[in-house]
Amino acid sequence: MLHLVLALALAGPTGDAALQKRVDRVLARTPLIDGHNDVPWAWRARANRRLEDLPFETDTTGIERPMHTDLPRLQAGQLGGVFWSVWIPTDLEGPEAVVTVLEQIDLVHRMVERWPDELELARSSGDVRRIHKQGKIASLIGMEGGHSIGGNLAILRSTYAAGARYMTLTHWETIPWADAATDEPLSDGLSPFGEEVVKEMNRIGMLVDLSHVAATTMHDALRVSEAPVIFSHSGAYAINPHPRNVPDDVLDEVQENGGVVMVDFLPSYVSKDVHVWGAERRAEKARLESMNLGNRAAVESGLEAWEKENAPPVADLATVADHVDHIAKRIGWEHVGIGTDFDGMGSAPTGLEDVSQIPNLLVELARRGYTDEQLAGIAGENVLRVMERAEEVAVQLRKARVASEADLEEKG
Repeated sequence: MLHLVLALALAGPTGDAALQKRVDRVLARTPLIDGHNDVPWAWRARANRRLEDLPFETDTTGIERPMHTDLPRLQAGQLGGVFWSVWIPTDLEGPEAVVTVLEQIDLVHRMVERWPDELELARSSGDVRRIHKQGKIASLIGMEGGHSIGGNLAILRSTYAAGARYMTLTHWETIPWADAATDEPLSDGLSPFGEEVVKEMNRIGMLVDLSHVAATTMHDALRVSEAPVIFSHSGAYAINPHPRNVPDDVLDEVQENGGVVMVDFLPSYVSKDVHVWGAERRAEKARLESMNLGNRAAVESGLEAWEKENAPPVADLATVADHVDHIAKRIGWEHVGIGTDFDGMGSAPTGLEDVSQIPNLLVELARRGYTDEQLAGIAGENVLRVMERAEEVAVQLRKARVASEADLEEKG
């Protein structure tokens, strides 16, 4: 009996070490790609875009507002590619929005220029593979929110020329041509101009990103798009019914489209318990504000007391893996990727606290029975396949039609 107990005690760590070695071998030949990292805005918020004022080449956990990302932890996490999100606030419109997103794109260019031994700008799937083989991190650019182009397809094309390789059609708020998941609808999905935006993105080779958009917008974009789409940072609605997550009927269309859902780590998207707790906290805050008009101190103390009695739940690695499992079982592992949302959240799930921990998810999937081929697909091969196909479609469409001259005011 003692021998059995000792054998069982040793099985766990030994098994984990073997799984980690498997993951290491997979990542040696396959770039681990994060579909969504918010470092550019975190940099702007902490250092006003001044690269020298943020110690990115060292550990940023000790700064006043710690980050999830820096060069040492990117390397520890074996990252082969990152889509740096050039998000801008949704209250920016028109020329101000355009200028701000160009500043954020410029920040990414300056990052790769400052650390050329670690980072290199990638504009294609081929670039990602080449850069990974060189032992560096492929830096891709993803725009988050269609408000960034100011309703102008010339700006869309210009941001693509500047390196942006996907655009999330909306962020938190509905825009004139596309409905968001977390705002009142305006177009019942995509407006006619919104459909033109998707078609022009296909023509130039920019990935259509459906994270943040309403389910109606998801359906419309999947109907219109001639290339595979992505969800750069979303989860499965069946696991957590947050409006930011992807419903099963949309997943079925993603399978037919050939796209990929890159699973998010943000706790309120991952965990149903965290999502419910957040809703209850917002309701309590609204009640306190109604009961204590003009008395901010009473609201804050009341909310603090409520939080002491209602400790927030914690999301964990296993729940993130559950989202991967659901999508993989529903539509196939070929349609799953990873899009962390690091530095776009506060606390992260237990076991996935920062970019250095991303391989832990692959270890957990290996523990659940995923093969090396499946791990490689989820790590990066699936999104690279989507990029390659979008590039092929763009070549075909550029031969078939010229740049769109659609106008938001005329098309609607």
